[in-house]
Amino acid sequence: MMIMLATTTVGAQQVNDNNTPLHLMRPANQQRYGIPTQESVKKAMDRVLQYIDSETPALLVDKRTGKEVTHLKDIDQYTQLKQGGFRLTSYEWGVTYSGVLAAYKATGDKAYRDYVYKRHKLLSEIAPYFQKVYEKHQNIDVNVRRVIDPHALDDAGAVCVSMIKAMLDDNTLPLRERVDLYTDYIMNKEYRLDDGIFARLRPQKNTVWLDDMFMGVPAVAYMGKLTGDTKYYDEAARQVELFASRMFVPEDGLFRHGWVEAMNPHPAFYWGRANGWAVLTMCEVLDVLPADHPKRPMILSLLRQHIAGLARRQHHDGFWHQLLDRDDTYLEASATAIYTYGIAHAINKGWVDAKAYGPTALLGWQAVNQSVNEKGQVENVCVGTGMGFDAAFYAYRPVHVMAAHGYGPAIWAGAEIILLLQHQHPKMNDSAVHFYDEEVPTNEPIFNYDGKIRY
Repeated sequence: MMIMLATTTVGAQQVNDNNTPLHLMRPANQQRYGIPTQESVKKAMDRVLQYIDSETPALLVDKRTGKEVTHLKDIDQYTQLKQGGFRLTSYEWGVTYSGVLAAYKATGDKAYRDYVYKRHKLLSEIAPYFQKVYEKHQNIDVNVRRVIDPHALDDAGAVCVSMIKAMLDDNTLPLRERVDLYTDYIMNKEYRLDDGIFARLRPQKNTVWLDDMFMGVPAVAYMGKLTGDTKYYDEAARQVELFASRMFVPEDGLFRHGWVEAMNPHPAFYWGRANGWAVLTMCEVLDVLPADHPKRPMILSLLRQHIAGLARRQHHDGFWHQLLDRDDTYLEASATAIYTYGIAHAINKGWVDAKAYGPTALLGWQAVNQSVNEKGQVENVCVGTGMGFDAAFYAYRPVHVMAAHGYGPAIWAGAEIILLLQHQHPKMNDSAVHFYDEEVPTNEPIFNYDGKIRY
């Protein structure tokens, strides 16, 4: 029998399985693969920050003339926040504020801190003036109305928790009045079912949305941290347990997007970003819940089960699918970024095993990084999505760079990956060999697909 060896040439040298360690050849990935440097991660984050800074002006204008309103006493019914690509008071931007604050902590770059503080201070300063206009005219910019009269968890929770985080870092920030207003809405005014779980009246009466686990619970937990009042910790932990009892499917390790009181069986669509809100909620709650709280073991166990379920479904290019259990749906970046953050954060906190999940987090970052274009826009992000009762509803949702949901998670993921690189010294898989595009380790050759040594 004749054995044929495929060969190629590096300069004058033939490369074949007899004289070249072929297992060192670069894999046929469609994107970067391996362990990034902290510098490369921050470069991607910086592009995103520069882009969102340009798209979220912290200014007031007269909507009739477009001229800037520079004095607070001049605020009237015609005054509005200057419009950019994104809204300063939306829940998506509450997520962004938290992600950017995390980036400041991970990098020490004051540009991240200043981005958040500038916008938080603006919202706090203008609120009393717009309150007077609102009481008189009941007709003000809806983006400001959220700050003085929240109507839903979407208006309150994400921005509230970002403000609490800022206050915990700098107690001179004048944000407490806004925080108290938001917390009052969450604790006392949001619609609930009989057992107290946050709920909505759409798309059907008494519907529970997994999204609301994030829109309400972290702010309550952080209020416990801010005030020291245990009632907030207890309520946050209770809400996590209530959501899990209805939404978590243990055999799949995933959360359903919706639960409808009058339906049997309940819909079981594992929408990507909703599962992101769940894993993010558990991370946020565990960050502040006291170590001896009786519900902490339950939440930690739930997080571990969820991360295990998510890791099993990661695509080989690092992304997760729009519907997590349907590989024929598209690869989506906002959920991927949130999972990357959540898994890396759980590793950094010691909640899950670094060896088991480190490669998952690093592969996820490569997908997030691939989604950040040269302008700093985050691509492959599903637009805002309601609750559906068939697969097509989710599978055909559009993606767009102006979907605000991707920006905060992308920065947040990068911040946590930087911490992972600082403290965990991660390794990828069964080799000391790492595969890079821009950054490569020293003293070890890496081979391309064609056998040519890359350096």
